[in-house]
Amino acid sequence: MIQSHSELSNSGEFKGFNEARRIMWCYEARARVSERFEETSFIGDTNVAAVHVDNTTRADRVFLVAFDEAGRQVGVDTLYVDGPNQHLDIASEFDHDFTGMDVVPNSQLEQAISRENGWVVNLKVLREYEPLADRRATQRAVFLVHLQDMMKNGEVRGFLFGQGESDEADAA
Repeated sequence: MIQSHSELSNSGEFKGFNEARRIMWCYEARARVSERFEETSFIGDTNVAAVHVDNTTRADRVFLVAFDEAGRQVGVDTLYVDGPNQHLDIASEFDHDFTGMDVVPNSQLEQAISRENGWVVNLKVLREYEPLADRRATQRAVFLVHLQDMMKNGEVRGFLFGQGESDEADAA
C-alpha cells in the first residue's frame, strides 16, 4: 500500500528529515536577507539602524525604508524579485521584535511598523551575521537530525567525531 504524502509527513519516521528541512529553510532565509542587503548601501551606512521591509505590497519587488537610531527615515531602496529565491521573507534572527531592538515611540519607524505591511530588520544584528559560520552550524544541525533518524531506524549503530580522511578539524 502506498501512503499519502500527509501520512508520511505526520509519521514519526521522518521527524529528523522534517526538522532538517525546517533548519534549511531558516538558514536559506537568513542567507537570502544577508545577500540581498549586500545589494543595498544600507549595510555600509552606519547611520542606518533599521530597515522596514515591505514585502507585501507588490510580488515583483520589495520596498526598503531605512531609519536611524531615532526612528527617522534616512533612505529608501527597492529590490526587484525575479524569482522566489529573492523574496525577503521574515528571518526572525534579524527581526526587530526577536532581537529586542528599541523603537522610539511616535517615530517614523514606529509608524511604519504599525502599518503591518512587512517586517523590520535590525541592522546591528545583520552586520554581525557571519554567513560561513552559519552555513557550518546549519550543516552540523542537519547532519545531527538525520543521524538521529538513522540511529533510530538501525541504519547507523555508531560513529566517531573527529578527523577523518579530510584535514578539516571541525567535523560534526
